[in-house]
Amino acid sequence: MTIIFGEKRIKFGKSISKRLRNIDNKIPGIIYGNNHPTLYISLNHEIILNLLDKKNFFSDDITIIVLQKKYLVRLQSIQKHCFKKKILHIDFLYK
Repeated sequence: MTIIFGEKRIKFGKSISKRLRNIDNKIPGIIYGNNHPTLYISLNHEIILNLLDKKNFFSDDITIIVLQKKYLVRLQSIQKHCFKKKILHIDFLYK
């Protein structure tokens, strides 16, 4: 099982997400589904990029820790830049 530390996002929108990616080197993301409240998060870009090399990252359960609370999730989708090695957005589903 993979453990990832994240931060809760309070502000949303295109400009905020762009700032996250370009200045803070973070990925905007979301955790949703399974009748739980939607949680908007940001994750470290370099850590997620390194985890993408692992085969089991796409199929295994992942624990995301936000504000000292653990969320058991599974990867739903990733949006990547068309020619740069950069992740634009990541979606997770509650388990």
